[in-house]
Amino acid sequence: MPLQLPEGKRFAAALTFDLDAQCLWMGMLGIDSPSYHSRGEFGALVGAFRVLDLLAEFDIKATWCVPGHSLVTFPDTIEKILEAGHEIAAHGCYHEAIPTLEPAEERRLMDVQLAQHQQIVGRLPRGYRSPAWDYSAVTAQILEDYGFDWDSSLMGRDFEPYRARPVDVRYEEASTFGAPSPLVELPVSWYLDDAPDVDYIRETAPGLGSHRDMGLRWQEILDYGRAHHPGGLFNLTMHPQTIGRAHHMLVLESLIQHAVSAGDVWFTTLSDACDAWIAHEETLAR
Repeated sequence: MPLQLPEGKRFAAALTFDLDAQCLWMGMLGIDSPSYHSRGEFGALVGAFRVLDLLAEFDIKATWCVPGHSLVTFPDTIEKILEAGHEIAAHGCYHEAIPTLEPAEERRLMDVQLAQHQQIVGRLPRGYRSPAWDYSAVTAQILEDYGFDWDSSLMGRDFEPYRARPVDVRYEEASTFGAPSPLVELPVSWYLDDAPDVDYIRETAPGLGSHRDMGLRWQEILDYGRAHHPGGLFNLTMHPQTIGRAHHMLVLESLIQHAVSAGDVWFTTLSDACDAWIAHEETLAR
């Protein structure tokens, strides 16, 4: 089901930025290295500000998915993001690997990160993006219990928001699906992520691919969605420590110019995209 878009708009584009900063390395990869931590510092103190300047140039509001650790470690950066009118969503406590957690620990870390949102942002987030782009057996229930409106972690569609369902996987007969979640799922894709292509982590190499190839792929995905999925959503995930490098910023600028030149692309936050999808859902239900 498509989004209900503003008049004159055909397609939606959400530019989202995961401000993982230092906690990416220690949370997901277990790396405690001054070199890696300095890369996170670049993202929070250099890359994020380059991104903010570019978004301001085109008057685009974006969604920043921020772990609690980044909130409390770089509050001045968060203040600038908020002053610019951007949205901040939840993205874990310290970029933990969600599928590895025991249920009680996953719930405890949700409590910690939401308290950090209240402390730094001044309000609770409407949306959540799993640091692992994956769920445990209890993640969906936790998100429902804590009153989130949307999630952006799963990959069951490419251009269409949807309501995810739990699945009971069976090997010798058909898998079965449970009831749809009350949360709106705003799907992600590894094809629409900067880190796998052009960042380098020696423990998980390869990396350092062609930024031009990445930019061309993003434009082609945008063009296909705009042509074939009116009312769809292009949900692009970027990381300030990656996209904030000089040559990558040129790729992002080119993508924005390409979308603006089309004349009918609506740049949106994920919460506004969620609301636009629900608005269409409610219209159909009348």
